[in-house]
Amino acid sequence: MFWLGVALVIIGLILLLAEVHIPGFFIAIPGTILLILGLAIMIMGNVDIVTASILIIISAIGSSLFTLWFYRKLGEPELPSTTTPDQFVGKTGIVTKEIEPGTLKGKVRIENQIWSATADDKIEEGKKVVVKKAEGVHLVVEEVK
Repeated sequence: MFWLGVALVIIGLILLLAEVHIPGFFIAIPGTILLILGLAIMIMGNVDIVTASILIIISAIGSSLFTLWFYRKLGEPELPSTTTPDQFVGKTGIVTKEIEPGTLKGKVRIENQIWSATADDKIEEGKKVVVKKAEGVHLVVEEVK
């Protein structure tokens, strides 16, 4: 029975090492269960089927609870940062694609973000602009003179 414990420990360690190369914690749970079960068999010696079943259940529940706790700590939710066109009103940017009146073909870069833009006058690429207002998902800009 001792060699069964050794085999389970080795398989458990192999699964835990595989988890390092294939993250996701899905291999770690059975690896931990096999490791605990193998150590218990090695320590206790001859284990009957009832005791082994109880050890498997306790190992599975313990590993699962630890995994849930670990994932909650690892991935605590953060509010996503959102960017809306309204926050750019009054800010300056650079035209990256020529702006033509009445179209949304023009593009401006503001704070490392590129937005569709329109204007009352034609504005050439490379010119500095200021955002006058936001309409939907595009900006209305005016050339800085």
